[in-house]
Amino acid sequence: MKMDIQLSDHFNCKKLLQFTWPSVVMLVFTSVYGVVDGFFVSNFVGKIPFTAVNFIMPFLMILGSAGFMFGTGGGALIAKTMGEGKQEKANAQFSLIVYASVFCGIGLSVLGAILIRPFAVFLGAKGQLLENSMIYGRIILVAVPAYILQYEFQCLFATAGKPGLGLAVTIAAGVTNMALDALFVAALGWGLAGAAAATAMSQFVGGIIPAIYFLRPNSSLLRLGKTGFDGSTLVKACVNGSSELMSNISISVVSILYNGQLLKYAGEDGIAAYGILMYVSLVFQAAFIGYSVGTAPVISYHYGAGNSNELKGILKRSLTLIGVFAAAMFGAAYLLTEPIARIFAGYDEGLCGLTVRAFEIFSFSFLFAGFTIMGSSFFTALNDGPVSAAISFMRTMVFQIFAVLIFPVFWKVDGIWVSIVAAEMMAVTVTVFFLRVKQKKYRY
Repeated sequence: MKMDIQLSDHFNCKKLLQFTWPSVVMLVFTSVYGVVDGFFVSNFVGKIPFTAVNFIMPFLMILGSAGFMFGTGGGALIAKTMGEGKQEKANAQFSLIVYASVFCGIGLSVLGAILIRPFAVFLGAKGQLLENSMIYGRIILVAVPAYILQYEFQCLFATAGKPGLGLAVTIAAGVTNMALDALFVAALGWGLAGAAAATAMSQFVGGIIPAIYFLRPNSSLLRLGKTGFDGSTLVKACVNGSSELMSNISISVVSILYNGQLLKYAGEDGIAAYGILMYVSLVFQAAFIGYSVGTAPVISYHYGAGNSNELKGILKRSLTLIGVFAAAMFGAAYLLTEPIARIFAGYDEGLCGLTVRAFEIFSFSFLFAGFTIMGSSFFTALNDGPVSAAISFMRTMVFQIFAVLIFPVFWKVDGIWVSIVAAEMMAVTVTVFFLRVKQKKYRY
């Protein structure tokens, strides 16, 4: 990326790509090292431990979702404040939000340690599945504060005008995870505990290094320092980021529901196949999320500065770029279904076949998902958290839950995969509706 690009610039398609590609690569890379984690567990520890990781992961993701709330909601508020020319206030908001997220992370870590076993038992885990889930989950819980900071700084690096530095930190965290997976799981044979330790250590790298950077004198637009308690700032940040919080919690809740349906219609192999699907899906959707995260501070800045023409241009060009990304991702996902399935489940023909079939159907969801993700992020950037949250809520908690409960009645296991595609299609119609309704208010 050209480092002379400023939030106040005019953004054509080329400049949008230059400014957002570090965020795109950053989130894709974060997803890739999650995939590597799954690869090592599946191939070196076994199918049941791999199923356990996917079984307990939604619970852990719910705890970490606070990071996206603080990062996206706080980033939008901070960028808007900078667009208004109030740099000192923006720094105070930044510091307050980061400090608040640390205390939130500590509280969630303690709460998670108390609830994790009753949660797993309530969902039906027992025997080896339950014990494996506890081994993995309890180690990850230690790193929840750093996990929240990692997600938060992934968003705030773009707001600080340093998306390239955010990419470098993410790569460092990812390399740490992959190297330690190879050492702990493949070389030393520490099993699930080794995989969890590798992930936890990578989260400390991704969360603590940025905190140290912002605490010291730096060349970014933001710095951690003294701040006073401002309840209105925290409320605004949480409301602004409520859509991302809702989206992440909803995805986790829906994943729990999917696991239940798959256990009913396909057994433990169904949960394992869904786990593979979600690992790869995170990589593909990370491109949409990364682009949305990258453009958010630009949108917030120009909204704060009252540049309506720039807002119109950014939205129009973003929808065009998302369309190109969507077509490319659908093609790649459809063509790579069998190679991907064999990487994770080549040792089990039944699981591999089930995964291939799932991918063949699921790949169509990439044609629609990016538009909803961009639409929700667009309203977050405009500091309209309620609309953004409504889009996310309808996409996951309404459409996906409705579809996954109804479609399997008619199409069994295939109905579960089809439900994801149908939900994304319905979510696009809601996104278009809100973009039309709010056009006059925000003048885009």
